[in-house]
Amino acid sequence: MAVFRRIAILGAGAWGTALANAVAAAGREVTLYVRDAAVAAEIRKSRTNAAKLPGIAVAAEIATTNSLGQAAEADALLLAVPTASLRELANSIASMLDPATPLIACAKGIERGSEKFVTEILAEAAPLAQPVILSGPSFAADVGRGLPTAVTLGAHDEGLASDLAAALSSPAFRLYHSSDVRGIEIGGAAKNVLAIAAGIVVGRGLGASAQAALTTRGFAELSRLGKAFGARPETLMGLSGLGDLFLTCSSPQSRNYAFGLALGRGRLPAELRAGPLAEGVFTAPVLVEIARKRHIEMPIAQAVGGILAGRINVDEAIAGLLSRPLKAES
Repeated sequence: MAVFRRIAILGAGAWGTALANAVAAAGREVTLYVRDAAVAAEIRKSRTNAAKLPGIAVAAEIATTNSLGQAAEADALLLAVPTASLRELANSIASMLDPATPLIACAKGIERGSEKFVTEILAEAAPLAQPVILSGPSFAADVGRGLPTAVTLGAHDEGLASDLAAALSSPAFRLYHSSDVRGIEIGGAAKNVLAIAAGIVVGRGLGASAQAALTTRGFAELSRLGKAFGARPETLMGLSGLGDLFLTCSSPQSRNYAFGLALGRGRLPAELRAGPLAEGVFTAPVLVEIARKRHIEMPIAQAVGGILAGRINVDEAIAGLLSRPLKAES
């Protein structure tokens, strides 16, 4: 069993800061990489990251640094940056790593242009490292406060996944392991787009019944996509699939759901893009293109993509979905 004693978190946003607290609670030596030296110094001094995770203390045993070289000395690294920033960060750190160091992607998306999933990005940018994915139903505020949370960690090597899950787990932050990397990635990416749709439904005042129907049919779309990529049914039904979809389609704590909520209340996509990052906004066009190429039926995702691109408005999207032919449930 591999021993992962020193863990680095790259990215001091809300999610990275929360993960640092969670991993520290697991008894590991944690270094939080902060790009801005002044912010790193302020976190060290105040033991808070007030700009990103207000009201939650940063554990005293967490070290902060603005040196990538220092962070690269860890036994495993969690990359807590958005999908759009993942390749650049992995490129920057690649030459500093010991061979076979696990790089754990904590983003939930698909790269625009390349249409690569997050572990594929890591494999290309840092080919000597071992790409890993962490995903599941988790809000940064909950994890940062030490509230009970369960997620999935995936690696192609089942033994590596098991060892990492054991090293990073604590009583409040439980990691289940899997070798179904693609299934985990699909659940995380697709649910963000579907959460925007769920927010639209609620924002438009269509009722709880419509929200439940949307989430259920959204899961059918996620499952069809997963099947096309060879994902295991149990992965899609698990924490990183159905579990994460349920969470993000039901709470305004989700940035994607909140983005959809604002759209449903009449805001325009262009007005909202300057606000908090919603990964689903960037994932939607890629997801729709992948579905088109593979002939996968994903009408909800396509409707979200159409709204974000300005091809249709919210009412037209809703009318289009409600006028689809009735058929056997699948």
